Amino acid sequence: MDEITIERLVIEEKEIIIDELMDLYGQEILQLSYSYVKNRELAEDLTQDIFVKCYQSLHTYKGKSKIRTWLWRIAINHCKDYLKSWYKNHVVPSSDEYIYSGDSGHSTEQAVIRQDEEERLAHSVMRLPIKYREVIYLHYFEEMPIREMAQVLSINNNTVKTRLRRAKALLKESWEG
Repeated sequence: MDEITIERLVIEEKEIIIDELMDLYGQEILQLSYSYVKNRELAEDLTQDIFVKCYQSLHTYKGKSKIRTWLWRIAINHCKDYLKSWYKNHVVPSSDEYIYSGDSGHSTEQAVIRQDEEERLAHSVMRLPIKYREVIYLHYFEEMPIREMAQVLSINNNTVKTRLRRAKALLKESWEG
């Protein structure tokens, strides 16, 4: 796929662009949504809503940042809006499911220990306040550089570094405790 530029947005149909965006970034957006709501089905619904919003707002993309950054900004804002909504505060989800990455070919005992540690880490990350959880997610799971994280989160680079440092300290406390 060619990089999505203003010229491509003018030439190609929106449906083609959205299909490509969903193929490229759908899983990332789903994981990002999950990091906010901690429920797979709800994250899938939010991901659909995010791409609908993207489709409706595609004409507003001005090319000042990468399309990925623009899409992440939409996703983060949508997830935060959901967390503040009446629906979230008054409707209780029926299940809580954590994503499991699978076995890495070790013995059964090692696999069980590794799965337990991964689940413990996931629980620890999910218990962090949202401002720390999002920087941990973007930095370690999406391997996003500090500068891009600051742009996506609409905060200063130094704020990202501070939040990352504090999040690591909170995780260390929870693992030692």
